[in-house]
Amino acid sequence: MPHTMIPSDKARRCADAIRIISAEAVDRANSGHPGLPMGAADCAVALWGNFLEFNPDAPCWPNRDRFVLSAGHGSMLLYSLLHLFGYGLSMDEIKNFRQWGSKTPGHPEFGHTVGVEVTTGPLGQGFANGVGMALASRMAAERFNTSDFKPINHFVYALCGDGCLQEGISYEAAALAGHLKLGNLIYIYDSNSITIEGKTDLAWSEDVEGRFIASGWHVQTIDGHDNDQIVAAIAAAKAETGKPSIIIATTHIAYGSPSKQGSSGAHGSPLGPDEIAATRKNLGWDAAPFEVPEDVRTTCHQRVDQLKLSYASWQRGFDTWYAANPEKAKLWDEMWHRALPANLTEELLAVVAGKDGATRALSGTVLQKVAALIPSLVGGSADLSPSNNSDIKGSPSVQAGNFAGRNLHFGIREHAMGAVINGMALYGCFIPYGATFLVFADYCRPAVRLSALMGQQAIYIFTHDSFFVGEDGPTHQPIEHVASLRLIPGLQVIRPADGVETALAWQAALQYAGPTALILTRQKLPVIDRPASFAPTDILKGGYVVSTPVAAPAVVIMASGSEVHVAVEAAASLASKGITARVVSVPCLETFLAQSAEYRNQVLPVGIPRVAFEAGRGMPWGSLIGCDGLFIGVEHFGASAPDKVLAEQFGFTAPQVAERIAAFLKI
Repeated sequence: MPHTMIPSDKARRCADAIRIISAEAVDRANSGHPGLPMGAADCAVALWGNFLEFNPDAPCWPNRDRFVLSAGHGSMLLYSLLHLFGYGLSMDEIKNFRQWGSKTPGHPEFGHTVGVEVTTGPLGQGFANGVGMALASRMAAERFNTSDFKPINHFVYALCGDGCLQEGISYEAAALAGHLKLGNLIYIYDSNSITIEGKTDLAWSEDVEGRFIASGWHVQTIDGHDNDQIVAAIAAAKAETGKPSIIIATTHIAYGSPSKQGSSGAHGSPLGPDEIAATRKNLGWDAAPFEVPEDVRTTCHQRVDQLKLSYASWQRGFDTWYAANPEKAKLWDEMWHRALPANLTEELLAVVAGKDGATRALSGTVLQKVAALIPSLVGGSADLSPSNNSDIKGSPSVQAGNFAGRNLHFGIREHAMGAVINGMALYGCFIPYGATFLVFADYCRPAVRLSALMGQQAIYIFTHDSFFVGEDGPTHQPIEHVASLRLIPGLQVIRPADGVETALAWQAALQYAGPTALILTRQKLPVIDRPASFAPTDILKGGYVVSTPVAAPAVVIMASGSEVHVAVEAAASLASKGITARVVSVPCLETFLAQSAEYRNQVLPVGIPRVAFEAGRGMPWGSLIGCDGLFIGVEHFGASAPDKVLAEQFGFTAPQVAERIAAFLKI
């Protein structure tokens, strides 16, 4: 439905309102970044006032345009927009910018403030998140759109700055977006040439236009304070459907401030009362502090009224489409609700019953069943799918012009992969996964952390999980990585010991309202022999008893992953010496620690000496073994040699483990 465009004079009034509100909020907090909101206000008003499709009364509408403020330090720009365009963000919240309990934190936080699409703190993450959203949109459109009605036909917009484009993740994500020809992706680059230290030419002399042309983007360069140029550029970007678009908008940081405009002093510091007064005079602004003039409110409210009519039109079309396409309607409900079958446990266990093997291979087997049961599941690898066993068999690869498939190819871009699957998870409809070697978790760690911070259901498949990688040597042998991932709050880290645990690890990931890291072996593992009392769902508690000869054993041996079967063998060796040992598998330390004290004490009897055994660093195990327990692990980097040689050299054979435990017990 066509909209009435906002005239330039009214657009300038709205932009000036954003400038003054932002400067006043930062000054009141005595903290924040006034420069970007003041400089980018014209671009923001042109976008929100003329092109962005949204409905503040239905903020989760699937076909809304997404707006990502990649330069999240300029958060007052977004908060001002949400206030002006009807999202219920009150002026009191604006006044409480950066204060305890407010809806206006220093950087936008997803799930905290209505209308915020993504948590954008670290620069460049939002840039890559937008690529994930645009990719998810294209894939959803391929599944649901018909010739009669297109339930998904929106755009993804982002505002990025010099810092976003200097971060390496933007290079990775831009190259992927250009390769996939994501014509539904439109970025505005607030090119003010200022960073904290001063002008960008201190460390940057890049031809940004040439870079994006080389990456396959549609590029325009405009005056970022000229409303007519901005509007024309966005319209041209929307018309270019075969490439992602970037609009290089040359702006002045802190536009309108007589003394701070164009200076790094406005990047992260308040203007101060005197300079705000001078800015008001310079802009001809005479409204009271934190007051929005009626003409500005009227302009913004009229735009929202138009948008609500557009939304109502879409809803009528969707209702007709839903009734006329029952199969697509069923798929819509399954995917947008990320529905799971009631018998998921039985289905997953059936495909690994009695099978040994590397848990990466067993995970690949489980993945095929998950994909067959759950159409929302999509994903891929950072160029390692044959090793990660991460392809969905029988499904085509997602490529430009063919978004019907489920296999994604991220290239050798781990950092962007993590942020892209975050964007897909935020978009909705899909449960995305990304795969690489565990040692390269370092390359995507910032995105993994943000998955946890936002509580997004992103699944990370990390294979080749220990020094048992072998001959590739210490550069490819993760030692500290499992421990470091466990330190991220809200990240579910699961290291399964065999096929049964791998199947339940996938179930845990699919049921968890947050991110999961699946930690999988390269080397083959045997099937764990469990007692008759074992219930597979005990695995979902994070830790359970694998074997126990007596009610009060002499020692409890805890292990995860590839060390569980060695612990079982070591227990048998100890038994031959008259030492009774209980073996406990702990595939997910965080989940086990979250269980009731009663359950934990059933698994780990109070007063019994405890040993933890894992092919990595041991600090996270301290909460279970206590000060007097024994950890058998690796507190040094690995070495290049066959895995069996490394096991012998590092003390990881069953006889060596049994000997260490016997010495610990002084028996």
